[in-house]
Amino acid sequence: MLLSLSMPAVSDDKVVRLASLDWAPYTGNQLRADGVTAQVVREAFAVMGYELEIVFYPWERAVSMGSDPSYGLHGFFPEYFREDIGDNIVFSDPVGYGPLGFAERKDSTVEWTELSDLSSYTIGTVQGYANTLAFDNAVAANELTISEAMTDTSNLMKLAYSRVDLSVIDQFVFAHLMVTEPELKAFHSQLQFNQTMLEVKSLYVCFNGKNAHLADILNQGLAKIDIRAIQDEFFSGY
Repeated sequence: MLLSLSMPAVSDDKVVRLASLDWAPYTGNQLRADGVTAQVVREAFAVMGYELEIVFYPWERAVSMGSDPSYGLHGFFPEYFREDIGDNIVFSDPVGYGPLGFAERKDSTVEWTELSDLSSYTIGTVQGYANTLAFDNAVAANELTISEAMTDTSNLMKLAYSRVDLSVIDQFVFAHLMVTEPELKAFHSQLQFNQTMLEVKSLYVCFNGKNAHLADILNQGLAKIDIRAIQDEFFSGY
């Protein structure tokens, strides 16, 4: 998606340009209001007199371009908090939350309490996505076996065809994909979200160092809106 060439409604120094990805229902240029998290960020900036423009890319490219001010972008979102993300990145206050866990097959449910309980399973993940710190550390230590996919949809398809035993996914993303992706609809009655959550993760906007001041402006705007009400209304259909 290209940046709009139309004149902004406010002066250019009041336009915030962020990179994001198609990660429904949180962000996506085919979604109402560009997704629930985009709606939160847009409303928070609006109450501060700023306009939001979003460009959509595959996630790794969104992170790369949003981190480098030479591309004309101020940052990227939505991101989980990561201490290894780099010294030049400034996180906003949370702009929402995402319940992270596993999808599983209904005929092959998995009971677990500790990550070590999953050592005998193959777990589907999405390339470039951060999961929980404990999960990613266990993978790095070869304590868990993973199989990477390029997208959440392809990750779930691998699960449906028994090529993995579990798939790491956000609960709302799972619910959205199962009713909107044609190739997954055939498996709607066969897949479910595992009862044990990995973590309820906060979502953030990341600003590159040159534009760190925008984090303070966004944070002030976030304090003036009701994030939970926006999310509850958006997710009411799920």
